[in-house]
Amino acid sequence: MPAQSKTAKSAKPATAPFDAFNINMPSVEVPAVFRDMAEKSIAQARDGYDKIKSAAEEATDMVEDSYETAREGVFSIGVKTLDAAKSNSDASFALARDLFGVKTFAEAIELQTAFARKQFESFGAQAKEFQELTQKFAADASKPVTAQVEKTFKDIKAA
Repeated sequence: MPAQSKTAKSAKPATAPFDAFNINMPSVEVPAVFRDMAEKSIAQARDGYDKIKSAAEEATDMVEDSYETAREGVFSIGVKTLDAAKSNSDASFALARDLFGVKTFAEAIELQTAFARKQFESFGAQAKEFQELTQKFAADASKPVTAQVEKTFKDIKAA
């Protein structure tokens, strides 16, 4: 067993090194009225926090719903754009193929005129489809925001 050194101290409870730090506070009991008021304030603060937290969660859900709807709408418009581009290029290649088979200049003019008429009608139909899709997209994307605003106004009126 090793010998204890002379510098080892016995364990004493920690005390303040200066009397200035030894403050004896008298034990004071808080009156019941103040305690009740503090408890009510804490309860009101908790209720306020719960309401703010709930509103923040609802706003987050609304933004997520709006974002998802917007993503789906943009995707639909992109797909519709690719379909229109494919349809238009197919028609152009069909015209080019038909033009290689003509024997007279009149046949070429007739094919070109028929192609122009058909493409003009096709562009009109595609523009109408894009307009309908865009209107649907705008309406769907604004639904979560509109619903949240209406709910907020109802909550304000109820309060």
